[in-house]
Amino acid sequence: MTALEDALPGLLGHRDRIAPVSMREMFRGDSGRFERFTARSGGLLLDYSKNRLDADALAALVRLAEAAGVPERRAAMFGGEAINGTENRAVLHTALRAGPDAVATVSGEDVMPGIRAELDRMLAYAEAVRTGAIGGVSGGFTDVVNIGIGGSDLGPAMATRALRPYWAGPRVHFVSNVDGAHIADTLRGLEPGTTLFLVASKTFTTTETMTNAATARRWVADALGEAAVGRHFAAMSTAQKRMADFGIERARAFGFGDFVGGRYSLWSTIGLPLAIAIGADGFRALLRGANEMDRHFVDAPLGHNLPVLMALLGIWHRNVWGYAAHAVLPYDQRLDRFAAYLQQLDMESNGKRVTTDGSVVRWATGPVVFGEPGTNGQHAFYQLIHQGTDVIPTDFLVAAEGQDDLPEHHAQLLASCLAQSEALMWGKTLAEAEAELIAAGMAPEAIAKLAPHKVFPGNRPSSTLLYPRLDPAMLGQLIALYEHRVFVEGVIWNINSFDQWGVELGKQLAAGLVGAVQTGDPPEERDGSTKALIRAAAAMRAR
Repeated sequence: MTALEDALPGLLGHRDRIAPVSMREMFRGDSGRFERFTARSGGLLLDYSKNRLDADALAALVRLAEAAGVPERRAAMFGGEAINGTENRAVLHTALRAGPDAVATVSGEDVMPGIRAELDRMLAYAEAVRTGAIGGVSGGFTDVVNIGIGGSDLGPAMATRALRPYWAGPRVHFVSNVDGAHIADTLRGLEPGTTLFLVASKTFTTTETMTNAATARRWVADALGEAAVGRHFAAMSTAQKRMADFGIERARAFGFGDFVGGRYSLWSTIGLPLAIAIGADGFRALLRGANEMDRHFVDAPLGHNLPVLMALLGIWHRNVWGYAAHAVLPYDQRLDRFAAYLQQLDMESNGKRVTTDGSVVRWATGPVVFGEPGTNGQHAFYQLIHQGTDVIPTDFLVAAEGQDDLPEHHAQLLASCLAQSEALMWGKTLAEAEAELIAAGMAPEAIAKLAPHKVFPGNRPSSTLLYPRLDPAMLGQLIALYEHRVFVEGVIWNINSFDQWGVELGKQLAAGLVGAVQTGDPPEERDGSTKALIRAAAAMRAR
């Protein structure tokens, strides 16, 4: 029996004890609830008081984390042990943002000197591109196009958009989808002689990335000649030979260790497009912020540890209350790709159905993660969160201060965020709805019809992350916070959060269909639906 299975009866007992008590009553009966259910680190405040939780239930969850071996697995990860068992790899993305005196060993070797050297080399290149010291055949680069997918796109693209106020130098674009529309639309309007392409792929074999890279290479060669290709490409990968075979000079080829998973690679040379956008100082600030969260994760007691607390809330909601989805709602337009980034981080990491020993799990694992920036989301899917039949726990993220000199805008934004979390928790009873309509002068018959539609159940859990402002260091803290949250949940679920075999089957099947799609002649062994769709597509193209 696992620690989770052993703890579940007691946790369910806490749920049953708490269930009759509304969160309204919890706040009315405890004037210090906010202070008791908040935690802080490095300017970041986590308010989890608007969750159906009390001190006894929280204590039981902390005991679960201890029994599941979270401290031991945390030490193993930071110690460079091969905790990614299916790939026999260490998981040391944290070493990429470690302090100047840190030591990180893999198989007895300190990997920090190599990490620091490659970081310095990458940042020097980024600065040279920014200043124009390195340029194309027509002068300094005006545009940089990052070609990657998954972790080679989502992290850098999200962070680059999030830190728009810190940009200087060339415009930065991202191409990920193998759909030709993505690269065609990006290249339209760019000048080959002043465009730099960054090819980002851990293995340098990713189908989508290499297809887009080949198209970009032809675009440059057709316009400027084959000899110009080397000046207009750089790459980030663990595969040095494949980069060289593509035509990437060693000085423009940046590597990282295989102990860095793709969705954790923003901190490595995969972050080159971000470094070009915000500069070496900004990128180092991002790393420092992430390292600050790493130190908090290692040093803070479990009951006051932000990643641990957020993970325990995830277990509480998924395994005890049975909630199947989780919404992430940043009240910051520049975090408009944060939820998409977290979808990969969370759903690819913890969307697993077997335990670390290969047996089928007997409990729910990762939830469906979704979200959009507020206030746009309020006019899209909040209806379901407030009044739908499923309860969806929610994270709100908001800065105390805006980045732009528009204080009236930020006041409305912050008020909206706080009001939404209050509305989810507080709700509106039938009696309150009726009283509002009576006060508005509505006739009794109309009130009877309308009032039920204006009832909000309330008791819908949410947590709020409040921070001073979204700068590089704070973004680093937020990303690292969610990375460690996912890790802790994976430990408690006894799954490997660092592999992703689930993405392989579709890739394998697609590789065998490309030729058939081109010819319109499907292989006989394919299923009837797939064969019919291939023929239908060919017929449509022939019209």
